[in-house]
Amino acid sequence: MTQLLIRTFVKDHEKCQDPAVRQSYGRLAGIVGVVCNLLLFAGKVTVGTLFGSIAITADAVNNLSDASSSVVSLVGFKLAAKAPDAEHPYGHARYEYVAGLAVSTMIMAIGLSLLKDSALKVLHPEPVGFSLLTVGVLCASIAVKLWLSRFNRAVGGAIGSETLLATAADSRNDVISTGAVLVSAVLCRATGLDVIDGVVGVGVAAFILWSGVGLVRDTLSPLLGESPAPELVAALEKKVLSYPGVLGVHDLMVHDYGPGRQFASLHVEFPTEVDPLEAHDLIDNIERDVREEMHLLLTIHYDPIVTSDARVGVLRARLMQETARIDPALSIHDLRLVPGPTHTNVLFDLVFPAGYKGDQQAVRARLEEFVAGQDMRYICKIKVEQSYVAPPPREAHQKEGS
Repeated sequence: MTQLLIRTFVKDHEKCQDPAVRQSYGRLAGIVGVVCNLLLFAGKVTVGTLFGSIAITADAVNNLSDASSSVVSLVGFKLAAKAPDAEHPYGHARYEYVAGLAVSTMIMAIGLSLLKDSALKVLHPEPVGFSLLTVGVLCASIAVKLWLSRFNRAVGGAIGSETLLATAADSRNDVISTGAVLVSAVLCRATGLDVIDGVVGVGVAAFILWSGVGLVRDTLSPLLGESPAPELVAALEKKVLSYPGVLGVHDLMVHDYGPGRQFASLHVEFPTEVDPLEAHDLIDNIERDVREEMHLLLTIHYDPIVTSDARVGVLRARLMQETARIDPALSIHDLRLVPGPTHTNVLFDLVFPAGYKGDQQAVRARLEEFVAGQDMRYICKIKVEQSYVAPPPREAHQKEGS
């Protein structure tokens, strides 16, 4: 069914990175979500009203909130597809994140309202009716939500949409909450304890609130500037290091302006012996290939590395080993030796991960002592930097033997 809908309503559905195709995917997911959730709301609110079940009514309102969420997602996808303009040269793709945040806030507001109504039902229980119609509606709801979860996960995975993947998780959670309501209706019928309906209603409301908090956190994180995915970092570094002449990469930064609108910059190390024009030509090729293959706008800074001086190579290798012994999350780059009449300055950049909890001064002192132990004329000049990505495996930063 999912593939049939995609092939029928999404033109050129295989071109998932195309903005127009992405919008079509989002529009399809939003319309399907609105239709399914409105049908579920109508069925549940009818049964809940007829049989006086606050738990079923609470679950119905949850479906109404899901329908509203789908409407907001539709608007978000449409706004996110707007082309860049003079005021927003990076595009409008972050509207998708804003839409997700709005949906999450709506879910939390509805959860609070349902928590209040359910708590009153616990304090003042009312008789709950029961029929096969109740069971049928709830079982149908579980089946529909299971399919919606798979549908949104498939569409969200195809276009890399965190909003739709979150919607898929929300549909999966609805299966759990509706299952709880079904158990409540059966238990009320079997035991005659009408308070069970209110208790389950409280549980469903709490579950909605918990899901809302998680969704707020997930949608707010990219707006605040979260670290890029480790898979993206590893893939990008592997790609750049695959080109001949590249010795290493460092200082990677990735800026996320919404799905499909990511910009990155990094430093690439080349031997000083390489002709600058050749290095520049290779950098142009790398930037073009990354843009076409990874859909990432990359800017590269050229760093010359002295490879003809054996002292530099030996000291670099030893320093990297010592830094790894101190903490594998640390790294160094841009090592240079500046000799003088009485001493030699050893200059390099020392990179700490964001939020580093260790003693930075102690790390610097240990490296200074280590360098001085290599040669009594060496004097350390360390520049401290912060990393803007999660530290990948150490070998990803440097080619073997470089």
